[in-house]
Amino acid sequence: MKVPTGIEQLKRKDRKKMSALDKYVIFSFSCLIIFTVIVIIYQFKSDIEFSPTLITCFFSAFGGELLLCAMIKRLKLKRGDE
Repeated sequence: MKVPTGIEQLKRKDRKKMSALDKYVIFSFSCLIIFTVIVIIYQFKSDIEFSPTLITCFFSAFGGELLLCAMIKRLKLKRGDE
């Protein structure tokens, strides 16, 4: 039996696709990490504190979205295919 190469694995149709919810969770985490790095670099370079209100709003928005995504996943697993 021949072991498929990397290109052959990419061409296969039976690969499990990532759901939209999983993509959004990855997007949210990456936005939070990128924003944190940018804020830290900005504060070190300019010696000025970044707006605490903007930081709070950004983290509460994306944190709330991640919480809602987790609740959706939990409820889908709990209920099944009803």
